Amino acid sequence: MASLFYTTAAAATLSPKLPVGKPLSFVSSKSLSFPSFKPWVSSLKPLNPTKLQTLSPLKCSSDLSPSPTSSSLKSRLRDGETLYGIFLLSFSPTLAEIAAHSGYDFVVIDMEHGPGGITESLQMLRALSPTKTPAIIRLPESSEAWAKKALDLGPQGIMFPMIDSPKDAKKAVSYCRFPPDGIRGSAHTVVRASNYGINEGYLGNYMEDLLIMCQVESVDAVKKVEDIAAVDGVDCVQMGPLDLSASLGYLWDPGHKKAREMLRTAEKGVLKSNPNKGGAFLAGFAMPHDPPEELGKRGYRMVSGTVDVGLFRNAALEDVRKFKNSLIVGSDGEEDKDADEKYWSE
Repeated sequence: MASLFYTTAAAATLSPKLPVGKPLSFVSSKSLSFPSFKPWVSSLKPLNPTKLQTLSPLKCSSDLSPSPTSSSLKSRLRDGETLYGIFLLSFSPTLAEIAAHSGYDFVVIDMEHGPGGITESLQMLRALSPTKTPAIIRLPESSEAWAKKALDLGPQGIMFPMIDSPKDAKKAVSYCRFPPDGIRGSAHTVVRASNYGINEGYLGNYMEDLLIMCQVESVDAVKKVEDIAAVDGVDCVQMGPLDLSASLGYLWDPGHKKAREMLRTAEKGVLKSNPNKGGAFLAGFAMPHDPPEELGKRGYRMVSGTVDVGLFRNAALEDVRKFKNSLIVGSDGEEDKDADEKYWSE
């Protein structure tokens, strides 16, 4: 049993010495020279059995949750932070990693308008997991089946689109909770949300850790926004400026005065509630006419400032523009401004 006591360094000295100048295929076992084992083995000292008994057994924690409750989105909002995030429509794990490493407080994986579904969302979550960046999944529709499949993946938040009434909001919350508090189907012993059953504390913490967001994006919803914000379990009310402007008849003009006024009405309705007493936090999207800094000034606590596809589009357009403009040079060696204006007006 002396071989059990070998060290890596000692084992390295026991390698055979190959004869110089001979290919390996012609080297026989007789020509190999091994160092003597006897001097080295005789110097080994067996382990003291009494010391072995004092070794502590290896302990493994059953709580393998990547994000502790103290750093969840919900707890950070309660602590007074204003969070800044990005929407991911491309379903590119690479862009998700870049966004996470860039310092966004959260990302929204958008199944409503992005091309991906549950399988693609899972890949996005796996890309984000090492960075500890919280992910929110926006559902394609507010339904029990979509909520169940999304929540089983283990996002830190879930966003329900087109919530037009307190009744809709209550249904959304029920989709997120197991009986008797809701109607969510249970497979908590094997799904990713509970680390495939390894996190034994999942059932005790999931309601506290999960951020539930309801979108207000229609005229009818704005009329009932205060009641929606007051629904038990609704943590954030997310403004939807594009759909809201469309419901007013200004699809192509989300910055129209009437659309802005309706948005302000919705914002004030949410801000009347107290998140620490059953109310909801205000969340929303930035727009070209309504930048993220302005949302922060108006009391938004979660601000989504951009979309990955839009960032790449803008960068690509600017890259092409700069090169094309460099080819338009006047006779004096300077850029022809008139030609540039004509080029972009076409």
